[in-house]
Amino acid sequence: MQLKIHTYQLKLKHTFSISHESRDVMPSLIVELTQDGQSGYGEATETRYYGVALEGMVQTLEQLRPVIENTPLVSPEAFWETMHGHLAGNPFVLCALDQAAHDLYGKLQGKPVYETWGLKLENMPLSNFTIGMASIEKMVEKMKEQPWPIYKVKLGTDHDIEIIEALREHTDATFRVDANTAWTAEQTIATAPRLKELGVEFIEQPLKANDWEGMKLVHKESVLPVIADESCHIEADVAYCYGFFHGVNVKLMKCGGLTPARRMVEHARRLGLKVMVGCMTESSVGISAIAQLLPLLDYVDMDGALLLSNDPATGVELVDGHAQFPKVNGTGAGLKA
Repeated sequence: MQLKIHTYQLKLKHTFSISHESRDVMPSLIVELTQDGQSGYGEATETRYYGVALEGMVQTLEQLRPVIENTPLVSPEAFWETMHGHLAGNPFVLCALDQAAHDLYGKLQGKPVYETWGLKLENMPLSNFTIGMASIEKMVEKMKEQPWPIYKVKLGTDHDIEIIEALREHTDATFRVDANTAWTAEQTIATAPRLKELGVEFIEQPLKANDWEGMKLVHKESVLPVIADESCHIEADVAYCYGFFHGVNVKLMKCGGLTPARRMVEHARRLGLKVMVGCMTESSVGISAIAQLLPLLDYVDMDGALLLSNDPATGVELVDGHAQFPKVNGTGAGLKA
């Protein structure tokens, strides 16, 4: 197996702001694993909030190149176990390798990844489209620019209700709100009734990731469901979220790829939690990997590639929230010439 490393500067159509950062460009690492004339692709993007830099990811891959290229692809899960032994503290790089291994394995088997898992493209949730923080006028403009059935709205200002009221004037779409840890428990509980009146479906990560006491109160008192994001990174976190959240948002880069993500989904289901998979700002490579999990999910946020002006890849596309799968095996991802 041969390893190829690609790096890109993904440009956003609009400045993307959440409660703790803004960005116009997202550095991205795309891993290519090649065997028997087939290539599999996986992605991880730089995320300074989690201390992940593009240069460091490239250095890690180069150091691990002999191990990667000499590990047989018996199955993506076996490959992940071997890589995890070397990358236990580096889930972003592990994610890129795991996605690439799944893509390559599916292509070598002549099947889409979801079929290798015994899944069918049935009962798939619609993806939301994300409206980042900006002036109310700009947020309305972004929404009008991209008509969509479900919007996830980033909040964390001193006028959050005013934002949702203004957006509601221009659409009948379902809203989801994501405070990215910016609220208090009291604020969440007090705000939720009005948000529900305005057609909000759930609140994502309202409190700081470690505010378990506050989340216990919110879980008990909020009239809207709450979904964990920053409080749920890895497999062990799913159990911690039970009794504090109504569901979990699994992100491939934070947990280390499709292999642990599937286990997290299964664990959440056993606990009776709702399951969402979310994206970072990433290309169609990462989005196509997320799409393989769709038949297992209640909610999905896989709009990352739609936010880009220079997506370097092809793969699963979103049309009015619906995932459109290309007639390509593996994850369906490929790099543009």
